[in-house]
Amino acid sequence: MLQTIMVKLDPSEEQHTVLVKTMGKFNEACNYIANIAFEQKCINKVNLQKIVYYDVRERFGLSAQMTIRAIAKVVEAYKRDKSIKPSFRLDGAVVYDQRILSWRGLEAVSILTIEGREIILIRIGEYQTARMDRVRGQVDLIIKNGIFYLAVVVEVPEQTPFDPVGTLGVDLGIVNLATDSDGQVFSGKQVDDTRERYAALRNGLQSTGTKSAKRHLKKISGKEQRFHRDVNHCISKEIVTKAKDTGRAVALEDLTGIRDQITVRKDQRSRHHSWGFYQLRQFIEYKSAVAGVPVEFVDPRNTSRTCPSCGCVDKKNRPNRDTFNCIQCGLIGPADYIAAINIANRAAFVNQPIVPGNIEFNHLIPLQEQAPLF
Repeated sequence: MLQTIMVKLDPSEEQHTVLVKTMGKFNEACNYIANIAFEQKCINKVNLQKIVYYDVRERFGLSAQMTIRAIAKVVEAYKRDKSIKPSFRLDGAVVYDQRILSWRGLEAVSILTIEGREIILIRIGEYQTARMDRVRGQVDLIIKNGIFYLAVVVEVPEQTPFDPVGTLGVDLGIVNLATDSDGQVFSGKQVDDTRERYAALRNGLQSTGTKSAKRHLKKISGKEQRFHRDVNHCISKEIVTKAKDTGRAVALEDLTGIRDQITVRKDQRSRHHSWGFYQLRQFIEYKSAVAGVPVEFVDPRNTSRTCPSCGCVDKKNRPNRDTFNCIQCGLIGPADYIAAINIANRAAFVNQPIVPGNIEFNHLIPLQEQAPLF
């Protein structure tokens, strides 16, 4: 499995200026190449290279290999949609391969610029250090908030999936980001509070419109997203670790297209559209692959309306968002927890209806005993 890790560069002021110029020239060249490719409807890399190679080198002062990388970047973008001309920001990524970038151990990198080779120090943590011996393919030079990074693709070995002795069902939601079939709840309250706080802060700063307000907006840009990402990493890590330690597979709902299938009130739209269930699913998937934990996806229909004890399916089984109360057998429990049990139960019989009687229910816990992780 391939994984992208970020390596921070620590250039001097002069090197930073040279990298900015290199990035600008590279993307100017990409826009020039894109104009020609679009005019001539040329998506063949070799043919396009014959047309623009010498002209690009002379106009933009790029080296031979950087010119080749610029042509390849344009062709890849143009192939994705031939109906529109590709356009590249001047601070867009610069693509490097082994000919124009080399590693000097874990201390520095030798990188080609429009002014020749530069040896630039890197800052690398333990997580990146443990994976740098598995670098594969090309590297992208990117800039975020004035800081340069190398987006490095590494190969992560996957363990052979073990034969599970059970299934850990996981119900995904907004109020509770995840609830597993052991009764553990990962509350979404802190995520909601963070989203509301940043939304109010952005609205206030945008209304003010001063230079200071704009600087503040730039400073907080991306903080909410990084917080959500960190929360999803923590949740996915705990779920996969629990499944591996207990020898179980992980069962998730297949929520593909869920946003197109349901409607919400106007005041709930922001919360609904910022719901990061797909990111959480991706994190669980790739962490499970690395750990060798099997993952199954099940149909989410009626998982929160079906009684796992008697099999009764009815809307009335869920009188409100938080509570499940079976109208037939009287089973009572937290709705998200009941859904997680049904998901675990269904995973053992993929594409089959939920079959009652496969799980013991003496461990149902009341709502007040559920302790959120966040």
